[in-house]
Amino acid sequence: MSENSDPLGRPTIEVRIRELGQLFNSLDPSPFAERDLDEDAEAYIVSWAREVDTGTPFRIVVHLPAKETENAHQRGLESAIGNYFAYRAGMLERDHDLVRVGRRSLAIGIAVLAVCVGLSQLLRTTLPQSAIGQLVAEGIVIFGWVANWRPAEIFLYDIWAVRRRVGLYRRLASASIELKSF
Repeated sequence: MSENSDPLGRPTIEVRIRELGQLFNSLDPSPFAERDLDEDAEAYIVSWAREVDTGTPFRIVVHLPAKETENAHQRGLESAIGNYFAYRAGMLERDHDLVRVGRRSLAIGIAVLAVCVGLSQLLRTTLPQSAIGQLVAEGIVIFGWVANWRPAEIFLYDIWAVRRRVGLYRRLASASIELKSF
């Protein structure tokens, strides 16, 4: 990997392979242009993309043996990489699991908080002068607020991390792909 940028200022990710099969999941029966990237290849490209990310489009340079370069052109390696990252971005956008978990957690958290506030008020009215009663009442309210920790974390932080990843995948999908022989 190189942190160089091209003359247009695009961050460049360089990948060196011996054969085309190293980039793609060998178990995927899909046509070449629709194949999944190998997990290690995806992790490598994404980790370097995060490291050199400037918010601009990327340039990916794939170095491979001369005999593989022609094969890569014929099989459409350039579009296959773009298709994969576009697919991954689309999958993340359609994955509403995090939002569903957040909503469910929020509903549970609010219900727990309401019950805890009610119990706390009950304790305060039945034991108004008891220090232990006041302590337990306060603890119950704190527990109610803690029950809302996960929904707050999901809606304040986790969703933005997913959105950043979608943006990164979109820019990788639109990256210019260059094949260079060695």
